[in-house]
This record gives sequence, structure tokens and C-alpha cells, in this order.
Amino acid sequence: MTQALKTARYATPAADPSRWPDIAAVPHCPVRGEVARALLRRMADRLPVRVASPGGVEHGAGDNGSPVLKLHRPADFYQRIGAAGLIGFGESYMAGDWDCDDLTGLLTAFAGRVGTLVPRPMQALRRFYVRRAPAADDASERNAQRNIHRHYDLSNELFALFLDETMTYSAALFREDADGAPVAAGALLAAAQRRKIDRLLDLADVGRSSRVLEIGTGWGELAVRAAARGAQVLTVTLSEQQRALAAERIARAGLAGQAVVELRDYRQVTGEFDAILSVEMIEAVGARYWPDYFAALQRLLAPGGRIGLQSITMPHRRMTATRYTHTWVLKYIFPGGLIPSVTAIERNAARAGLLVAGRHDFGAHYAETLGLWRERFCAAQAEVGRLGFDEVFGRMWLLYLCYAEAGFRSRYLDVAQFLLVKGGSG
Repeated sequence: MTQALKTARYATPAADPSRWPDIAAVPHCPVRGEVARALLRRMADRLPVRVASPGGVEHGAGDNGSPVLKLHRPADFYQRIGAAGLIGFGESYMAGDWDCDDLTGLLTAFAGRVGTLVPRPMQALRRFYVRRAPAADDASERNAQRNIHRHYDLSNELFALFLDETMTYSAALFREDADGAPVAAGALLAAAQRRKIDRLLDLADVGRSSRVLEIGTGWGELAVRAAARGAQVLTVTLSEQQRALAAERIARAGLAGQAVVELRDYRQVTGEFDAILSVEMIEAVGARYWPDYFAALQRLLAPGGRIGLQSITMPHRRMTATRYTHTWVLKYIFPGGLIPSVTAIERNAARAGLLVAGRHDFGAHYAETLGLWRERFCAAQAEVGRLGFDEVFGRMWLLYLCYAEAGFRSRYLDVAQFLLVKGGSG
């Protein structure tokens, strides 16, 4: 990131109260703010980070090369955290209360110790102070399209600023070096996205004359590549903007007769398909509806068919501990969702009569993918503004990309491709 962009990031953004009510107003809770101050100091003293105040006072276990959380308005910062916990931590960044030159590094340090940062006695009180996700965000048939609209219909042009030419918004699969580490570079991203898609298509045995269903269209790259193999593709989405661009891209590829894009909920799909593909869509389904999702997969899969499912995953114990918690990501980025664990996928698939017949984890590749997206987004700040997004949004989106990257770099998160078949079909 250039020095100019860093300087711009440190300016206090003007938060429109009608658009950002919880950013424009600082909560008044001095007692809880002091508790938050003591907790952050305890955390920093156990992590390779430093915390700096406007007066230059620093604490933390980090050295000169460690990430520095630079507080611009300490009182506001601590009161936001005291009032809303980790949601307040994210909102304080959006408000410009603090900054960090190495935001991903800072968040990675926190994510790597997420289970031990809060003292055990306070963890026991968790249920009394964490917020539950609002009922309005429940991913029912009635609400699901609204949830999807809030993220994926922001602007096709916005996503094009940081995605590659394939417009693929999921983990890429890079080639690996001799030590098994992903070899990632901006010029390689499109090829890595196509490699990921082709691996999933191969997993589901997609070929000429295959009847293919894709749940979660994205911007159409998977549908294009499946149709180019000679498959007949139905791809469904709840995003109006994605549907429009995906249909346009399919037509430009000369494959309009091979692939159809429909605005439809997965629960409304009928028919029988030889292959079903779903890439990082299950995270938006919500735990309450995982049984419906896997039942739909089982119902729609033809005898002998195969399902290629790609999902972000998290440890099962962490998932069960947080499944009802309203988080910063749920409030501002992905309403109504939940990242499943491998165990949750296996159990819900089994209850629907599906067997997990194969799995390939590649979380390190997602960290590299997100790093490339972050770099592109930072380089496109002027264009983000020209699209009508204010600085609060820009800070929010940067925090989201860094937060996700930190999750994979700390191995708090993983991503996997699963092969699912009907039980007893081999």
C-alpha cells in the first residue's frame, strides 16, 4: 500500500448518521470502557503486538517488527468495545478511532489466540453480554434474497475492482512449490481460479451431456466452464446483479444454449441432475437450514450422480460456541450466515442420505487469494469513491478482507472441496 493511501486511512471519516448510525454515535459506557481497556492490555501483553496511544505510550509483548495498533481516540475506542465487544472493535476501525500499518498481521495475532484471550471466568459470562443475531436476518425463503442483496448486489463494478477477469469470489487453487506452499501472484490469480473450478468439475465428473445444477451462480465462470465441456447447465442465484452479468458472460462465450441462469432459491429447484456444484454458498444458508440444503441436494441428485461442494470451514467446537452470536461480519458483511465445521457438513449430509466420499483442504491458498484481493482493493480506492462508496465503507471493506485473510493465515479458518454421493453409491 502506498504512503498516500496509509495517510488517507488515518483521517477521520465522515460517517453519515442515516447510513452508519452506530459509527456516527459513540456509546457512553465509561465503566465498561475501562473493563475493555484492562482486557486489551492483558491481551496485548500476551501477543506479538504493540498498542500505541496519541501520547506515544506503548504496551504489548511485540518487538519493533510487530504490528502496532495506533489509537487516535482511546476513549471512544474503549467505549465502543465496552458497549459492543468485537462488533465495537470493528466499528471503532470504521470510525477511524484506530489504525494499523499491518492490519492483517495484527488480526492474525489475535485470531491465533482467539480461544484464550478472554480470561476463563469472563468466558463463563459470555451468554450474558454477547448479542444474538437478529431474527430478521434468518435465512428463510422469505429473507434469503434480502440477505444476499445486501452483499452481492452492492455493485458488479465494485467487485470487478479487486477480483480477476474470471470474476470468481471464492478461494483460488494455486500451483505449489516444492514445500507444498501455494505460489501466488496477481498474474496467476485467474489461472488459479480456473484450476479450482476445473478440479471441482472433475470431482463431480462433469462432461459432455452431463445435466448440471449449480447452486450459487456467482458471476458465471463455473457455468461457462461446465457448458464449454458440453454439459447442460442450470445455475441459480438470488442476486439480481450477478444473474444479469452471468447471463451476459454466458452469451458472450457463445454458450447461451448450454447454460441458463435463473433467479431462484435452492429450495425451489426441481428436476434431476447428474452433477450438482455449489461453491462457498453453504455459508449463507444458516445452520437452521442446513438440513433443508442437504435434503435438496439429495432430492435433486440423479442415481449415480456426484456433488462437488466447496465450503469455508471452522473448528466444530468454535462453531457451536458462536453459532448464535451476532458478529461484526454478520452485522456489516454477510447477514444470516454461518461458517460450518467439517463435522457439521458430514453430519447434515449423512442425515440427508449423502456420504462424504472425498475432501481436499487448501486453506493456505485462500489466505493468498485474499491477500491479492486486498492489494487490488487498496490500489483502487479512488475508483471505489467514484462508484459512490464513502470512506466508512472503504474502511469496512478493507477490515473485512484483512479479517478473512487473518482467519486463514492463523488456521482459525480452512476451506475444502467435498465430494458427496448418495449413501451406498460408492
